[in-house]
Amino acid sequence: MIQVSQAVWGKFHHFDLAREFHQRGMLGSIYTTYPSWKLSNEGIPAERIHTFPYLHLASLAAQRLGFRQPGFDRKLARWIIGSFDRYLLRQLDACDVFIGISGAGRKAGEQVQRRGGHYLCDRGSAHIRFCDEILAEEHARWNVPYDPVDPYCLEREEEEYAMADALTVPSSFAASTYRRHGVAPEKIRVIPYGVDLRRFSATQVPPPDRFDVLFVGQISLRKGIPYLLEAFSKLRARGKRLRMAGSMNPEIRELFGRMAGDSVEFLGHVPQARLAALMSASHVLVLPSVEDGFGLVLCQAMACGCPVIASDHTGAPDVIKPGVEGLLFPARHAEVLRQHLQRLADDRPLRDSMGAAALQRVRSFGGWSSYGNAFESLCRERIGMGAGPRHAASPRPTDSNAVPEGPRASTQEHSR
Repeated sequence: MIQVSQAVWGKFHHFDLAREFHQRGMLGSIYTTYPSWKLSNEGIPAERIHTFPYLHLASLAAQRLGFRQPGFDRKLARWIIGSFDRYLLRQLDACDVFIGISGAGRKAGEQVQRRGGHYLCDRGSAHIRFCDEILAEEHARWNVPYDPVDPYCLEREEEEYAMADALTVPSSFAASTYRRHGVAPEKIRVIPYGVDLRRFSATQVPPPDRFDVLFVGQISLRKGIPYLLEAFSKLRARGKRLRMAGSMNPEIRELFGRMAGDSVEFLGHVPQARLAALMSASHVLVLPSVEDGFGLVLCQAMACGCPVIASDHTGAPDVIKPGVEGLLFPARHAEVLRQHLQRLADDRPLRDSMGAAALQRVRSFGGWSSYGNAFESLCRERIGMGAGPRHAASPRPTDSNAVPEGPRASTQEHSR
């Protein structure tokens, strides 16, 4: 039986994948920076979970206390990366395939390859240089200071892309950014995320006398929040309300305060146990991201019978047919988003038909089992190919403005 080990900052979708591997008898171990006491209900035997939480918890504490200084952040990020590297090199079990979330697999992946195994780099977002470029533009557009990422993190991640035997991403949009930046198309594998259909289902009916718009995710420039606020402010609908569930990035607080009108409600962090009710009671969920590798909330909302409007810089083009389960708009185009909102606000039969179609569509995906099947097929494919040639690391770039998948990103963005 093939043995697979995983490494991840925090949790993300990797525990859903580990659960699938465990059910197939393929899981060796999963290594994480998350504390063990927050992982007791993951459906994975405790002996399969290995935690190294100390510096990650320190990073989270510093963020929540508002202690954010670029120099300190960089030192802490390097400390976390280096410490997790050393921990994995000491603790990593022998395995046939090692799957490391980007930023966490550089040293361990190299070690597995030397032993004759295979290293898969799993990245939940677009190419790091694409993230750099578009976020720098957004910060300049909205006059928000941009905190450059340590060049060390950027260089390390691109080395991972180059040395990995395969690079897994969750959407066609994400894959296109890697091809654009020179990653060989045959190395890239698109594996869309799943959804827990037991947790997300239609439990309520949206009120007939309102038009409730929902956003779920981090309230940040990356998620395209200014475009949503601009479009919503121009929407003409009786009883309109925009509810925003998620943590607010401090850098956008002032901008949010200027753009959010009286009909915008900031809910803060909402536990997943309450999300299904929120989604079921909403007329539409909007994901206006300027860069989003997928957007787990898309399928979660669809499972609740809620139509979606999403930008084309997400996984939405892979999971909805425009006009059937939801609507798409070009990223950063607030006017097209407004038109789509107005269309749904004015057409209740269309909303109802889209909600029913969205539910039917997401049920056809097979939940997380399809995700597990795709990864199992990829692992068996790699084993069948043998060790094969190793890829030389790419030249180290000099551009330092980027958003890594590693420690810094994992503390900022949980919903993909």
